[in-house]
Amino acid sequence: MDFYANTPDIMAGENISVDFPIHGSFFRRNAGCISAVKDVSIVIHRGQTTGLVGESGSGKTTLGMALLRLEKSKGKIIFMGNAIHDLNPKAVRQLRRYMQPVFQDSCGALNPAMTVEEIIGEGLRLHYPEMQRDKRHDTVINTLCSVGLSAQILDRLPHELSGGQRQRVALARALALKPELIVLDEPTSSLDRSIQAQLVELLRNIQKTYNIAYLFISHDMKIVRALSHYVFVMRHGRIVEHGYARQIFEDPKDVYTQTLIGAT
Repeated sequence: MDFYANTPDIMAGENISVDFPIHGSFFRRNAGCISAVKDVSIVIHRGQTTGLVGESGSGKTTLGMALLRLEKSKGKIIFMGNAIHDLNPKAVRQLRRYMQPVFQDSCGALNPAMTVEEIIGEGLRLHYPEMQRDKRHDTVINTLCSVGLSAQILDRLPHELSGGQRQRVALARALALKPELIVLDEPTSSLDRSIQAQLVELLRNIQKTYNIAYLFISHDMKIVRALSHYVFVMRHGRIVEHGYARQIFEDPKDVYTQTLIGAT
């Protein structure tokens, strides 16, 4: 793939396709399939933000989940130099600490019965079972501080937090494992503009500090422009245009890209 090549890539997807079966009547259980992602190739570089944009239903979330091996797909997925598309589930679980998702619905993504400390510490318990409780507690507090939250909320439940706080907790849960890649799926869509701006600045600072790569999935072109180094534009399951962020926003070639930018 001859995409941007100034920094080494952390993940590459080659000819990724995702099909969902259409269930018919009782006698005809499979009535065909819907192609949500169609032969897509994409690269994400270390320490940089790759924007993935498109309207609802374009396939961008499905592509992100396929790259994380959370959705069954065809094609090759290379992560940290290793092929992961044909790994068994146990081997993929061992890689989870290095590639983390942050979902759009922070309320739905956080267990309502768990405290903030339990939510952030859950991954640490799973991936670092040898870690002592005091060390885990300190790691949770330090991670909370890194996303601009206070240890005073450790015992709170998700419904006791604001939308912005919940999204920061979801981000802290991912950061606690020190991942190489975070897939951010519409993380700002449910927040008002002032909170969105704060989250964008936080993501910038975290990336600068920890050299984390982001795949930033969104339909909000303003935020994609503010965060992204490189942008892929997706429509009907295909990539219609890709390029450096400045190139995409200042001189878009595809009519669909021009329409998305013009509607912003």
